[in-house]
Amino acid sequence: MSIFDILGGEFIDIIEWTADSRDTMVWRFDTVGHAIKYGAKLTVREGQAAVFVHEGQLADVFGPGLYLLETNNLPILTRLQHWDHGFRSPFKSEIYFVNKTRFNDLKWGTRNPIIARDPEFGPVRLRAFGTYSMRVTDPARFMSEIVGTDGDFTKDEITLQIRNVIVQEFSRAIAAANIPVLDMAANTGQLATLVAKAIAPVIETYGLTLPEFYIENISLPSEVEAMLDKRTSMGIVGDLGRFSQYAASEAMMNAAQNQGDAGAGFGAAMGAAMGMARSGPWGAAPQPAPAAPPPLPGRAVETVWHVAIGGQAQGPYGRGHLGRMVADGSFARDTLVWTPGQDGWLPAEDVPELAQLFTMMPPPLPG
Repeated sequence: MSIFDILGGEFIDIIEWTADSRDTMVWRFDTVGHAIKYGAKLTVREGQAAVFVHEGQLADVFGPGLYLLETNNLPILTRLQHWDHGFRSPFKSEIYFVNKTRFNDLKWGTRNPIIARDPEFGPVRLRAFGTYSMRVTDPARFMSEIVGTDGDFTKDEITLQIRNVIVQEFSRAIAAANIPVLDMAANTGQLATLVAKAIAPVIETYGLTLPEFYIENISLPSEVEAMLDKRTSMGIVGDLGRFSQYAASEAMMNAAQNQGDAGAGFGAAMGAAMGMARSGPWGAAPQPAPAAPPPLPGRAVETVWHVAIGGQAQGPYGRGHLGRMVADGSFARDTLVWTPGQDGWLPAEDVPELAQLFTMMPPPLPG
């Protein structure tokens, strides 16, 4: 009986990874205290890759298939270890299985708002989030650049770094695209393409690719969105007068359907509706003055004016009273006046009936 038969229990003759883990990206086969038997069977399933590391050096990478670990299958290992004993000697190496399947529904988002310049609103703060998928395309590079000697490497250990790369390139894309905030929802596909193209070279250096990248939402701060909602509501309301009438009628109908407190409810609704109809949708407004009685037959009606003095409306005054005010200096050419039927306030000198008051005044005394 040879020494290999005696120590056969310490040799590894079947190497495979059968665990069904959706989070593990790299798993190290347990070879502690054991040696791999010459001619052992290596099984690499679809979506996997087996990476051999011998004495700290990456020796070989195996794709899906069934392998007998012999000299013709291990040219690099043969060169590194210098097989002795007629290629019957067992060897010790570390074996890592790399999961090459796609990891889907990975989240990314901006931890802090991104400041951008909007053509309409000026400087704004934006937040964004979305999803992406990830896959290992170069197991050797992924092992040397990211994993190292980690025997149980999960996707959570790399997603944070990828998120930082995505946010950095997303900020640059937003600044360069010059797309208005109100139009970003219609251009998320274009922005996603720009970001994915920008981050691809960096991700490739990790031995990874991102087959899918999506921007699900771009949002403004809550206070800015509240102002936009008000602006949208005003646009939907349209004619405020008609809207107030509609709201009043709705209040009356709701009160009429309240059978428990029909009298009080209907009376309160009527009062509220009348108040809304009088004041309008934006609160109480000055009540119009009661209509004056018609003039007596055969008698001319004197025109009266309201006068703006000291920022307050005074009057109304007749033409004779205004003439006395001209004499005492309290009524001048630039004093604003208004009378019913006149289009807004006008300076007194622009009203023909009042302009005569200033031409009829005697000139100042000499000296």
